[in-house]
Amino acid sequence: MTLYETIFARRSVRRYDKTPLDEAELSGIKTYLDGVKQLPGQSARFEIVDSDKLKGGLAPYAILAFADDGDAARVNIGYALQGVDLYLQSAGYGSVWCGMAKPKEPQSDYRILLGFGKTSVPLRKGEEEFKRSKIANVSNEDNDVARAARLAPSAVNLQPWKLTFTDGNVTVRSSVRGIGRALPGRLYLFDLGIILKHVELALEHSGKQPVEFKLDCNGKDSMVQARY
Repeated sequence: MTLYETIFARRSVRRYDKTPLDEAELSGIKTYLDGVKQLPGQSARFEIVDSDKLKGGLAPYAILAFADDGDAARVNIGYALQGVDLYLQSAGYGSVWCGMAKPKEPQSDYRILLGFGKTSVPLRKGEEEFKRSKIANVSNEDNDVARAARLAPSAVNLQPWKLTFTDGNVTVRSSVRGIGRALPGRLYLFDLGIILKHVELALEHSGKQPVEFKLDCNGKDSMVQARY
């Protein structure tokens, strides 16, 4: 299953098997993580740890993300780790974003984690199993890119975005209000990076290679744009 195909089957997994991953499995995941694509000008670092090093982790293992405290750094982490999320599920593992979990030993540049492990929870069978807004509510066009984008996970499933398609561009605007503004750690910025990864994979699947990404994060109404 490709990463694009996994978009239409993934789920946030919260039940895991106790069987630990062997060294070869963990090594393979680390190798993929070391080469994960990040946004231009960004350089987050990632670390795989066991759950016993966490407070509030939902899975046997976690990928911790570290970066500076900037808005663009958070968008980049969402973008990069969503690629890992899809990779893990395409390889038969379960995974889940954990916005409230954190390492037991505080680290000033820690931002968020992605939990993962072995699971017997099945992938979804198709789009009809997702609880998401209708395409008309999140996009000015109904197309393959919008279909993939609307399935992106977001904090408490707020889906705080609107897609606009123009000639050679896809723009995603995030306008967070109410409970979304109250969530700690500016989680909506990770969400913006997550949906950007879905947009990129869908564009590539459609034969449209993104050539430039533009970010405009002002702390209130943020935007990412993919030009192809």
